[in-house]
Amino acid sequence: MAWYRQAMLAWDTESTGVDTETARIVTVALAWIRPGEPVTSKHHLINPGVEIPAAATAVHGITTEQARAEGRPPAEVLEEVAADLVDALRDGWPLVGMNVCYDFTLLDRELRRHGLPTLEERLGGPVAPCVDAYVLDRHVRPRVRGKRTLTALCEAWGVRIDGAHDANFDALAAARVAWMIAHRTPVIGSMGLAELHELQVRARAEQQAELRAYFDRVGKQHDGCPGDWPLIPFSPAAVSA
Repeated sequence: MAWYRQAMLAWDTESTGVDTETARIVTVALAWIRPGEPVTSKHHLINPGVEIPAAATAVHGITTEQARAEGRPPAEVLEEVAADLVDALRDGWPLVGMNVCYDFTLLDRELRRHGLPTLEERLGGPVAPCVDAYVLDRHVRPRVRGKRTLTALCEAWGVRIDGAHDANFDALAAARVAWMIAHRTPVIGSMGLAELHELQVRARAEQQAELRAYFDRVGKQHDGCPGDWPLIPFSPAAVSA
């Protein structure tokens, strides 16, 4: 049976910012998707221990006051989330999301920050298999102009999104986009999960190299556009910079 017609675990985070080295996770959603069965989900609210900037609140709606009043301790939630993700991978379920390099890198740094084992340490190897709706969309529609937001991808692939920038809705929407890409693109849908994962590793590297070249050509500053996927390796220098 094709990989996209089998079980998968979709997940997403909302945070205090866009820099994975310094941002804190505010919400995490996980959705266990099994063919022919109702979706099982978890939604975690974290008290990140820092102020949530107004710009971040404007995106996901969580204020510092709400996180302090209703959020759980970071280490407690992070341990539970990491355990769920690792359990799914060990059971052969792919982890699915939108621009997963952000979420996996952010989680990696948060686990390290709180003295918890990373996903790679728990697995004894790389985080795989993963499915990234963003990377796959850029791979099969390379010349599309405009921002590839999750909302834009949902519109392009004809799937619904129940509420943008809510981690639970975003996780499910990303899974729907990935499903539709696989359904409409036989070369993607017919791959095994290991092959698909490696395709995305290569695709991400190529996509970031192209972006880097474009920024250099127009003279726009950038962070080097790292091509690692599904997460950017940890560098102590990046934290101390």
